[in-house]
Amino acid sequence: MTEHGWIPVALSASIEAGTSAGAVIDGAEVVVWRDNKNAAHVWEDRCPHRGMRMSFGFVRGDHIACLYHGWAYDTAGQCQYIPAHPDLEVPKTIKIPTYSTVEKNGIIWTALAEGADIAGVPDVAADATPVRSLYVDCTPATAFAALKTTSLPQPSGPAIPAALDAVLHNCWRLTAGNTEVLIACQSIGNNRTGLHIVLLGATAHTAALRAPLARWAEQLRHALENSATPAMAEVA
Repeated sequence: MTEHGWIPVALSASIEAGTSAGAVIDGAEVVVWRDNKNAAHVWEDRCPHRGMRMSFGFVRGDHIACLYHGWAYDTAGQCQYIPAHPDLEVPKTIKIPTYSTVEKNGIIWTALAEGADIAGVPDVAADATPVRSLYVDCTPATAFAALKTTSLPQPSGPAIPAALDAVLHNCWRLTAGNTEVLIACQSIGNNRTGLHIVLLGATAHTAALRAPLARWAEQLRHALENSATPAMAEVA
């Protein structure tokens, strides 16, 4: 793993309570899951028993269980129950590696290295509305170059050129007129990048902008996969 700071892994809205999903950070597989108290967790995506992906498992309350043999783990990653041996006091050595997890601006972030400072997680607005996550065959550098010359849709009228502000090396804010979006970049590996996009702020235009921004995001994906870095066409 090459990332040592905070890495975005999903939009908050994409992981509902009682569900899980797999993600990849620089080739390393992780599971993102949410317990019944709505707390998000990011762990290594592997059950210590037979190596089954925990993202294939099922969430029950504040535990997640492996699909293969049902071994259940609490929110600290500690195995608490083995169905084949219901009376067994499970050894404390049976534990899944867990990672620090924080939610800010509608995005789930994790830190693979220990001792990460929560102050390093971007927090740029009081409100954020999910747009979508893009998974693109390009590098983060290619994405950054394209965003420097893009335009953003407006509540009314044509799209206008956006100003790009680097919040972190992997998180960028685009501002154009009445539209402001945050894009958190996940390095997946092998020329593969995830872009988690949220609309910042809560105004009378928020609902009207969601559909145009979703179309803009799809246009962005096509441009990136064709290695396009000139200005994006305007979105009606």
